[in-house]
Amino acid sequence: MTTLSEPQAQQHAETDTRLRVMLMLEIKDGAQQRFLDVYEKLRHQVASVPGHVSDQLCQSINDPRQWLITSEWRDQETFLEWVDSPAHREMVKPMHGCVSDTFRSLRYSILRETTAAGTSGTRAPAPVPPGLPPTVQAGHVGPPQAAPGPDGVVRHALTFTVKPGTEHEVARILSGYASPQAEVDEDTRLRRTSLFMHGNRVVRAVEVIGSLGDALRHVAMQPEVRAVEEAINPHLEEDRRLGDPQAARAFFAKAALPAEHQAIAGSPASGRLHRHAVLYPVKPGNGAAVAALLAEYDNLATADPTGPVAAAFVFHREDVVVRLVDLRVPAEADPAAALAVAGEREATVLGRLLDLGPEGDLRTVAGLSAVLAARAMRPVTDRISPTD
Repeated sequence: MTTLSEPQAQQHAETDTRLRVMLMLEIKDGAQQRFLDVYEKLRHQVASVPGHVSDQLCQSINDPRQWLITSEWRDQETFLEWVDSPAHREMVKPMHGCVSDTFRSLRYSILRETTAAGTSGTRAPAPVPPGLPPTVQAGHVGPPQAAPGPDGVVRHALTFTVKPGTEHEVARILSGYASPQAEVDEDTRLRRTSLFMHGNRVVRAVEVIGSLGDALRHVAMQPEVRAVEEAINPHLEEDRRLGDPQAARAFFAKAALPAEHQAIAGSPASGRLHRHAVLYPVKPGNGAAVAALLAEYDNLATADPTGPVAAAFVFHREDVVVRLVDLRVPAEADPAAALAVAGEREATVLGRLLDLGPEGDLRTVAGLSAVLAARAMRPVTDRISPTD
């Protein structure tokens, strides 16, 4: 991903059409976290740009103020068309306030490449197997970037919408297949998959011990999973054409819903836990603020070993915010815990960021119950590894 327009590059050799772009930056003191937050949002937007293959963000080990962004593009023409467009200039505006200096932007044609297996030479992009998100393909694009939670488990989610009227059929398809084998290798295991729906929006959250990329590759190669992905294709609002690498890659980049915050009680939970998910009706532009408020609540809630919240995970991308929570009581018994509302002040602040309608007063028990009933996601399936 690049952030500033530069003069057009020279014509490259014809042995390979791919283009490597390197942008060296110096980030202002005290602005590194803001820079990372901006980059996290931008990288998902850039991933959907036609011609984009991959990008990396690197920090100098000698001077933490110096950063490097590298990106690979299908060819020079598609990169230049994007980087000189008004859409690009508008997209990167939030990053300008974090950058104190742009040292230089370098662009190179890719002539030769050596893989981990030792094979050298030019290489064409690998095709996308049906049902396999391009973000987890070996040799095409790196695995999703996801940090383990406090318990060492990596969590990630995908979200997409289906055509209105097909919700029942989609739920049947997504709940009716046999679970894939949990063990991937000696280091990686699929721990849990939870799938929820609200209206025509689907959210599928996965929990992995080990490598998320390896686990998703393993799952996607299972025949039963491939069949499910193909079966729901006609019902999707946005065409994802799994046979087209660029189209499939754009779909899954847009569908990614990273786990922005994970909070887990220090002592193991005893008794039955109730897994619950809420899709928050975020007002435009307030997604990050809502996610931050939920994270603040969850940190405090999970610090209480006798409280109702055993674990909570906030998934966020732009204005899509989903909170997945494991409660020690049914959600209806404690709607404030289910919605992450600590008190009247927090209810007022959160309420200003959400579009709750006339009945959505988070300051009252009746209002909390009404919001919970309206925004709770319907559980479709919850598959837990036999060893957990």
